[in-house]
Amino acid sequence: MNINSSLSHRSKEPENSALYIVGTPIGNLNDLSFRAINILKNVSLIACEDTRQTLKLLNRYEITNTLLSFNMHNSQNRISKIIHELKNQKSVALVSDAGMPSICDPGEDLIKKVKSNELEVICIPGPCAAITALVSSGLPSSSFIFMGFLPKKKTERNKFLSEISKSEKTILLYESPYRLKKLLIELREHCGGEREIQVFRELTKIHEENVGNNLNMVLNFFEAQEIKGEITLVIKGVEMQDEELNNLSLKKELIELINAGLSLSAASRYLAKKKSVKKSIIYNLYEDL
Repeated sequence: MNINSSLSHRSKEPENSALYIVGTPIGNLNDLSFRAINILKNVSLIACEDTRQTLKLLNRYEITNTLLSFNMHNSQNRISKIIHELKNQKSVALVSDAGMPSICDPGEDLIKKVKSNELEVICIPGPCAAITALVSSGLPSSSFIFMGFLPKKKTERNKFLSEISKSEKTILLYESPYRLKKLLIELREHCGGEREIQVFRELTKIHEENVGNNLNMVLNFFEAQEIKGEITLVIKGVEMQDEELNNLSLKKELIELINAGLSLSAASRYLAKKKSVKKSIIYNLYEDL
């Protein structure tokens, strides 16, 4: 069994042979941390999604460094080059156009390869649109599911939409402004118009916008608008009805009684009497299990 252990005292950064995952601003360039600035200034090279976008950020902080294009189109060819640099005592920073790298981009493939070569990966945390939207939404945030961009293929997309319609957890999605209305219509068809939702546009930027309440109201708001900017959606999970909660409780007790040694018939008879329900209802719950 191989244990991947990584230890660094962080006495002086950047360290040799280390890949730095650097979070960059999602809109407001003032959100770049002091630590991130130091790393971007002093690593051997910066692997970035779009050199033009990253150059804007570097110019803002008067940083001059070597940029290497690293995106979904060239990542497989670039990974070997980055590994080679790290093995030669170089340090590399990985950034995306905005937010945390490896979320909905090929960064995760690079990180996995770096770790498999027993090289160090160090994260410099920064802004993330999904978390920013979640904590700003007012919706339950202790348990959530991040789905990123939904698949475009109809079969896969409908599967995800069905999962969203049934999920009790808060759902986080990204979407293009050009496809937002289509997605909202699909969500209404699967979840109903009363499902609570918050839509965030251009987070941290000058024209930041938060539109929310339910799917009917949000669709009505965007219907006649030309939508621009980055979009993040936060969808409230479904609330279980009293009947569903009662059934779950009955199922749990039924399983416990059977595990304790009672037959299905005896356990059903006991629960039917205890809960004042028909014995057949208990049998049906067992069949559902």
